[in-house]
Amino acid sequence: MGTYTAKPKDITRKWYVVDADGMALGRLASQVAKILRGKHKPIFTPHVDTGDYVIIVNADKVVLTGAGKPEQKIYWHTMYPGGIKSTTYGKLLEERPEALVTRTVKGMLPHNTLGANMLKKLKVYKGAEHPHEAQNPEEFKI
Repeated sequence: MGTYTAKPKDITRKWYVVDADGMALGRLASQVAKILRGKHKPIFTPHVDTGDYVIIVNADKVVLTGAGKPEQKIYWHTMYPGGIKSTTYGKLLEERPEALVTRTVKGMLPHNTLGANMLKKLKVYKGAEHPHEAQNPEEFKI
């Protein structure tokens, strides 16, 4: 018997809603990355995108565990040599919580084109409302 490989006709995608209210950022991101990747399905194949869509609501209510993490952890980026820009996770959580959650999930996906396509199935919203009611999303308990 050979190794099973998922084919595009075998893949069915579902929509899940995850409420991030009071959840730790890292634990939330690891569970969401597992759903986006498709590891919760029996047809999981590492080189095929078998994952589902995920909607994260209440991203502004996610918490960082640890005494000084909001002030000590630093998010930085540079677009040009010598042009480093940095901000703390606490400040980023106040100003752009969607970007913080998306960045954390992105770090837990494959760092290639497959991972970029998986990240497109992630929708993050600051409040409790989202415009994806037509997809009939199921609530996913983490």
